[in-house]
Amino acid sequence: MEVLRTPDARFAGVPGYDHEPQHVDVDAGDGSPSLRMAYVDAGPPDAPVCLMLHGEPSWGFLYRVVVDAVVAAGFRAVVPDIVGFGRSDKPAAPEDYTYARHVAWVRAFLDAVGLDGITLLCQDWGGLIGLRLVGEQPERFAGVVAANTFLPVGEAPGRDFLAWRDFSQRAHDPFPVAWVLQNATTTTLPPDVLAAYEAPFPDASYTAGARRFPVLVPVDPDDPGAVDNRAAWPGLAAFDRPFVTAFSDGDPVTRGADRVLRSRVAGAAGQPHVTLAGGGHFLQEDVGEQLGSVVVHTLRAIHG
Repeated sequence: MEVLRTPDARFAGVPGYDHEPQHVDVDAGDGSPSLRMAYVDAGPPDAPVCLMLHGEPSWGFLYRVVVDAVVAAGFRAVVPDIVGFGRSDKPAAPEDYTYARHVAWVRAFLDAVGLDGITLLCQDWGGLIGLRLVGEQPERFAGVVAANTFLPVGEAPGRDFLAWRDFSQRAHDPFPVAWVLQNATTTTLPPDVLAAYEAPFPDASYTAGARRFPVLVPVDPDDPGAVDNRAAWPGLAAFDRPFVTAFSDGDPVTRGADRVLRSRVAGAAGQPHVTLAGGGHFLQEDVGEQLGSVVVHTLRAIHG
């Protein structure tokens, strides 16, 4: 496995996210040397922890406003960069990325950092990975805030997702990461924020993971990811700790998935679910303060 590592200098001057990154090694999954995952660990180390999992094609920077809210409330925020993104290592070949490996890499990250009693905040692929782990290892989690995400089992995809998947494979190099972020938000992102989303990818060779994620979403019942997700769903459905949905009102890709989660997950009953007005797919950029308030409220409800 050929592995690329983005030079640290690319992240100099990233606005509003000056936390010093930490690193752990996880098994690459093919017998190759381990991969380095970068993460931010902010707030009191002995405080209840919120694990924030990002999606495609973003990185932990996406959660900067929520991190500040969680830490200001006295809690701990742990934000890994998923393999292929942010400051984490980036396998160079598309076939190095599979759904199963992404789940295994994040599971290994939780083991390496020693996280339990987790309140999970997940969006986009952060949910496809994180909700799988909640179904497989519910004992690790104290609660969940699910935002613009789902756990698919091979359902027929909607038109908007198919258009995105097609675009992701046809777009010319370099993969237009900043353009994707801007077009999936409702607010105009400043130039330095757009530059921060481009920072992990010095050239097209670094973007294999970003291009690969859309085609890993299981859209057929026989897809291995669909099979694994069906196996995880009973555990997720039985999860009886607080499970809150905080979707935006402007994401055509995940619209309606919040209703499915609320109807199927035991812990969703009686929770203060919200729809955040004015947010696009990347609601962390559009309504980050509101999302942070939901997360802090959930943490306080769990831990007092």
